[in-house]
Amino acid sequence: MKHLQGSCHCGAVSFEFDSKAPVPFMRCYCSICRKTSGGGGYTINLMGETDSLRIIKGKETVRSYRAVKDKSVPKEEQVLCQNRYFCPTCASYLWAHCDDYPQWIYPYASAIDTELPVPESTSSLMVQFAPAWADPRNHEKTSKDDVFEEYPDYSLEQWHKDHGKLA
Repeated sequence: MKHLQGSCHCGAVSFEFDSKAPVPFMRCYCSICRKTSGGGGYTINLMGETDSLRIIKGKETVRSYRAVKDKSVPKEEQVLCQNRYFCPTCASYLWAHCDDYPQWIYPYASAIDTELPVPESTSSLMVQFAPAWADPRNHEKTSKDDVFEEYPDYSLEQWHKDHGKLA
């Protein structure tokens, strides 16, 4: 288990949590991740233990946004996605949480202040939604990197187990 600390850009919010899966290896290119977290056209989430999440500073300021999975369907048929928690002052995304997996939080690697391990390989998922400028299929790829049109056939936890990185 690795203890990690994170914060927003302006310093209004800081938090900590424990993670068995601290290697930032999986890049998500879905439109929700791209548009809510910015960056290089993708976002990278870690996996943390929900029960270990402690907001050290700014608990009263943290806000959440619940994205819609597919905005093209009628409003009454829309399915909600993960809650995404952020600082309303500087708009830094901090972590996500999914009702389907209440035991996990998914902190954004970009919000983590603790030094994270360097992955020996990466995975890119949901690349069918990547814009051409960010699409990893349009860039040089090493043999260690996996690319998936949608979701990979393994979870964050399974990747860490398979690579001997589960803390």
